[in-house]
Amino acid sequence: MNGASPTPSALYKRPVNGHHNPVNGNHESANGVEIGKKVGKTASFLQWTADDVFNVFRYHWIPCIFGVGLLFFMGVEYTLRMVPASSPPFDVGFVATRSFHRLLTEWPELNTLLAALNTVFVGMQTTYILWTWLMEGRPRATISALFMFTCRGVLGYSTQLPLPQGFLGSGVDFPVGNVSFFLFYSGHVAGSVIASLDMRRMQRWELAWTFDVLNVLQVVRLLGTRGHYTIDLGVGVGAGILFDSLAGKYLESSRRNSAAFANGSPKEAFLSNSKG
Repeated sequence: MNGASPTPSALYKRPVNGHHNPVNGNHESANGVEIGKKVGKTASFLQWTADDVFNVFRYHWIPCIFGVGLLFFMGVEYTLRMVPASSPPFDVGFVATRSFHRLLTEWPELNTLLAALNTVFVGMQTTYILWTWLMEGRPRATISALFMFTCRGVLGYSTQLPLPQGFLGSGVDFPVGNVSFFLFYSGHVAGSVIASLDMRRMQRWELAWTFDVLNVLQVVRLLGTRGHYTIDLGVGVGAGILFDSLAGKYLESSRRNSAAFANGSPKEAFLSNSKG
C-alpha cells in the first residue's frame, strides 16, 4: 500500500504492524498480506492490540456512533413506561407539529389548499416515474414503485393501525375523496424518494433537490394533519431506498439472463438503457 492512508469506507485493510485485524477477523503480515482466516481456536478479540482498537475507532467511527446509539436506546427502551392500551399512541412528530395541527383545525381552507398542493406533488411523482419508463426507456423507477406499493399493501393490510386522533382529511387530498388508506407505510414519501434517486442517477440535481424539499414539506403536512404516524414516514424513506436498490438488482439479473433473446425483442427493448 506504499504507506497510503486507507479511506474511511475501506473495511480496515490497513495492516497494523502484522497484528490481527479485529474488523474482518483476519491475521495480516506487516505488508498487509492475509496469512490466515483464523489462528487456531483462539477467540478473535484475544488477538487484538491497543493499536487495533484505536484504528477501529479511527477508521470506522460511523459504526461506532451507531454502537453508542444502540446502547443509548437500549437504556431508553428498558426504562420507558409503555403507553396503555386505552391511550392514544405517543408520536414525537405529532408533538412537534402541535401548533401546526391547531392552525389547520382552525383554518380548514388552508388545510384544503395544502392538500391540493400535495396531490399535485403526488401527480408529479407519478408522471416522472412513468415518464422514465415510457418515454426514456428506463424502467428502474417504475419497477421500484411497483415493488414498493405491493409491499406496502401487504404490510398495511397485515397490521391495520388505528387512524390518529385529530385526523384532518380533505376531499382534494390523494387518495381523493377521503377514502380509506393504509397508514404503514407512507407511499407518498417512498414514491418521492424513488423519483429523487432516479434524478440523481441522471444528474438532474436541481430537480432532485426540489423533490427533496417538497418531500420534507409533505412530511410536515402529513404530520400536521395526522395523516400518518412518524414511523410511517421514516419507513417510507427507507422503503424508497430499498426498493430502488432491489429494482436495480432485478434489472441487472435480467440483463444477464437476456442473452437467449434476439435483439429488438420486447424483453430487450424493456431492458435497454435500464441502468438509470
